[in-house]
Amino acid sequence: MTAERHDASFAGDGFRAQDATARSASARPEVMEPCDAAAAGVGNAAEKLELVMGAEGLARLASAHVAVLGLGGVGSNCVEALARGGVGNLFLVDRDIVQASNINRQAIAFRSTLGRRKVDVMRAMVADINPHAAVETRHMLVLRENLGELLDEMHAWAEADGGALDYVVDAIDTVSAKLALAEIAQERGITLISSMGAANKLHPEALRIADLYDTVNCPLCRIMRKEGRKRGIRRLRVLYSAEEPVRVPTREGATRSERSNLGTASFMPPIMGQMIAGAVLRELAGLEA
Repeated sequence: MTAERHDASFAGDGFRAQDATARSASARPEVMEPCDAAAAGVGNAAEKLELVMGAEGLARLASAHVAVLGLGGVGSNCVEALARGGVGNLFLVDRDIVQASNINRQAIAFRSTLGRRKVDVMRAMVADINPHAAVETRHMLVLRENLGELLDEMHAWAEADGGALDYVVDAIDTVSAKLALAEIAQERGITLISSMGAANKLHPEALRIADLYDTVNCPLCRIMRKEGRKRGIRRLRVLYSAEEPVRVPTREGATRSERSNLGTASFMPPIMGQMIAGAVLRELAGLEA
């Protein structure tokens, strides 16, 4: 695994990454503010945030270190909201590239970004939102076998900046990796929130943040509960939908591995990502325990 840390800019023809000097670990975190705000006459980008988060809350967010694993529909929208919310340090992990099938739900998916690595596009979006944010990326697949080393790198990254790993967001797809992450987080005392499935769901008003063992009507949660008990996972904070999944007929001739009967509404993953970001932001700003 190689470290990748850059600043980037968003241009009309897509996101273009540019090399930049890594921020000093001793540097004082800066609250989000557009570099040319006064000249442009657009005001302070954080002024509306400060009204609800408070000056102290914004300062806490600017110094916070948050890792997001998975930059799909939930993860990419979560990162966008964290950046807009003033989180000053982000560690992003994903192995995929942007594809046309992502356009209906992912914050980084545009015609101009097709074929680009998701971590690169996401890093560029964060930089365009908050130039003060420090972004670390890993272009890799999250597996049970590499999670321990990856979390070690996250801790080292935060400590090098004089902080700690404050929060981990699980927006990965594979059950085995989700379970492994929950196990390790429990062992190490890492604050974790995990996204459950959005497939075949249509009603965002049915979304809930709850303990895994209190969930209903979620096929992924059912599997996670069963396997979690086997692994001794005592609790896990999750975002899930209590809605009964829409029944979609399987395409004739499709193999089981094709999962052709799983569809995703354009609005569900973004709302899920925003809700997770909201929970993280409120807690890190000191508004919730």
